[in-house]
Amino acid sequence: QVQLVESGGGLVQPGSSLRLSCSASGSFSRTYTVAWFRQAIGKEREFVAANRRSSSTHYADSVKGRFTISRDNAKNTVYLQMNSLKPEDTAVYYCAADRQIMLSSIYEAEHYDYWGQGTQVTVSS
Repeated sequence: QVQLVESGGGLVQPGSSLRLSCSASGSFSRTYTVAWFRQAIGKEREFVAANRRSSSTHYADSVKGRFTISRDNAKNTVYLQMNSLKPEDTAVYYCAADRQIMLSSIYEAEHYDYWGQGTQVTVSS
């Protein structure tokens, strides 16, 4: 079992930055794929970024160049640095992890076994 806890959300103005953290415990290791998803009110959960087995990173087109996913394996923590935030980035952000997910499946929420409780990010002036 793996436990995930997100933190770092908040209310910020457009153009600001935030860094989300996802702290993992349990049987988590560097070989897990970790992803960030988000869900805005009235919308489906969507892929944001993933770090696959500590070796590659992948991003949604909507956040490329603005968001960066990274991980500190010594701390079992994955980060999402969000810059140049826009009102359309407003959502609950979730951390997800899976040990054996295939590369072709990393963009789809249903393929992840473990989820955090989410952290709210609100971008508004």
